[in-house]
Amino acid sequence: MSVQKEMKEPIHYGDPAATGGISVFDQEFDNLFSYDGNDLGLCYTPHHSSFCLWAPTAFEAEVVLYAAWQDAEGEHLPMTREVRGTWRLNVPGNLEGKFYTYRVRVGEQWNEAADPYARAVGVNGDRSAILDMSKTNPARWTEDKPPLADPVDAVIYELHLRDLSVHPASGIARKSKYLGLAEEGTRGPGGIATGLDHIAGLGVTHVQLLPIYDYATESVDETQLDQPHYNWGYDPKNYNAPEGSYATDPYAPAVRIRELKTMIQALHDRGLRVIMDVVYNHVYDGFRVNFTKLVPGYYLRYKPDGSLSNGSGCGNDVASERLMVSRFIVESVLYWAKEYHIDGFRFDLMGLIDVGTMQEIRRRLDAMDPSIMTIGEGWIMDTELAPEKLASQSNADVLPGIGHFNDGFRDAVKGNIFRYEERGFVSGKSGLEQAVKTGITGGVVYGQEAGQFADEPQQCVNFVECHDNHTLWDKIVLSTKGGSDPDRIAMHRLASAMVLTSQGIPFLHAGQEFMRTKDGVENSYKSPAEVNWMDWERCAAHAADVEYMKQLIALRKAHPAFRLRTAEEIRASLMFEQAPAGAVAYTLRGHAGGDAAEHLYVLYNANPDGASLKLPALGEWSILFGEELAPGLAGGKLTVGGTGMVVLAVLP
Repeated sequence: MSVQKEMKEPIHYGDPAATGGISVFDQEFDNLFSYDGNDLGLCYTPHHSSFCLWAPTAFEAEVVLYAAWQDAEGEHLPMTREVRGTWRLNVPGNLEGKFYTYRVRVGEQWNEAADPYARAVGVNGDRSAILDMSKTNPARWTEDKPPLADPVDAVIYELHLRDLSVHPASGIARKSKYLGLAEEGTRGPGGIATGLDHIAGLGVTHVQLLPIYDYATESVDETQLDQPHYNWGYDPKNYNAPEGSYATDPYAPAVRIRELKTMIQALHDRGLRVIMDVVYNHVYDGFRVNFTKLVPGYYLRYKPDGSLSNGSGCGNDVASERLMVSRFIVESVLYWAKEYHIDGFRFDLMGLIDVGTMQEIRRRLDAMDPSIMTIGEGWIMDTELAPEKLASQSNADVLPGIGHFNDGFRDAVKGNIFRYEERGFVSGKSGLEQAVKTGITGGVVYGQEAGQFADEPQQCVNFVECHDNHTLWDKIVLSTKGGSDPDRIAMHRLASAMVLTSQGIPFLHAGQEFMRTKDGVENSYKSPAEVNWMDWERCAAHAADVEYMKQLIALRKAHPAFRLRTAEEIRASLMFEQAPAGAVAYTLRGHAGGDAAEHLYVLYNANPDGASLKLPALGEWSILFGEELAPGLAGGKLTVGGTGMVVLAVLP
């Protein structure tokens, strides 16, 4: 996530007279004014358009209709107040192609804002758009999805849409666009596959996209896309509409919707599911966001002194525990799943969202399609809500079916992300073997070691690199001063191997397969595209490492022992074996998970000079993976010649 500057502006929280003396900060407010109808926002037909706004603190409300996105003046149409703080207006005739906002009087102050429920917006998202959503489907738009039997079968590939294609050698015509990810047959330096072909060729199952909803930052002006621009998108503006800078025409509201759907269909057709990165924990600017303009004070958390809660580090925290906020978040998720056929959701700073909201999301998605994944950053964070009510790792026991990123495993493998020069297990730091084991077991209770937060392996997402912080390669370089690149490549490969052979859900960052570097930049959300792009020349130069990643993914897919479904199976089948310092070894026994191999033996060796290990007497072992590291396998011993992973098997 990126940290955005807070824009402080005067705010009027409203005269309680509009709500019978009840303030938005009173607990009774939700009981009296929460609205559970499903008609908030715009309901369009060619014959009439119905507008429904929830704004209980307003004395007056109106719809402002604009003929074009750039018009300075619009037609002001008064709304009628109805039950529980809702305002309504029905306008006869066909309004398709027009734009609208809401305008409310709170106290003596008039505020104008786009519709928070808008499903289509104009350029830069300042006005909501009126269109026929049924016309936004591409020619091919099916309900078919690639199969997924269980979340632990997933291999997630995190991608920033612009990064994929913007490099000059990407071979992709529609650079930085939704349609760029839909292009097939693209080739780069030396004829390597790029873009969609490259991703599908790796064997991953899910593409996780950094935010693709309409975001707010001034660094991306949709009217000046010919100028240098870059943003990760962790600055929400319109939650239910796609971002316009990724469309070939940001001025036409339907284009971004149709092109996003075209991209999703292309991914599905290539066997790839789509996870959407969503940011419901904070907004770009707590004072200028549409929610605050329409119902000041309600949607965000506040400290006792009246200042905004800021556990997010972005200037504000969304009050997900309030009924109307929770309902908005739940309905938004369901909308993306239904309208765009999204296959999963990654919740940014999920530890700031309340438990009840996440439970309701999971319950509603299970009713729609249980294969839709939910994962998130379950960090334990300081916000104005009791810790036991937050969707953090410490409360995973009440969040079944929701995965948490395993930061303990990440830091054990590569070193603490905030102490740049600190080494991790793969780079030779001692004493991390036990921390590594908690990731191998999918974070589930296995003995009495620390770092166990998951009831089931589906609640553990193992990773060593993501868009945040240094790439794995850059972290290894920083922490191995004086080291050689061949040694670093071995460390990098071992880290990726550990992710893909551990229990739980494995997660990769785009470019991890070719030792992606950002030239030492830690958090590149405000860096130019040249720092962030996927360097296809580097990909070509590291063809052997790309092939290694493909083999790792194929190994995981071929052996269900690496994808055990329950904590009970893990405790029954996975046994740690004797290994020297700087190495971890374990077996997966008894056709674990229905594996064809009777037993598997896995060794992670971080000793650059190699190691010799006694094998458990379970049968005749043969080398399944990592033969180049294992010059000796005789007499019940395994000898390895350097840093890396070796997998052995006893076959029936």
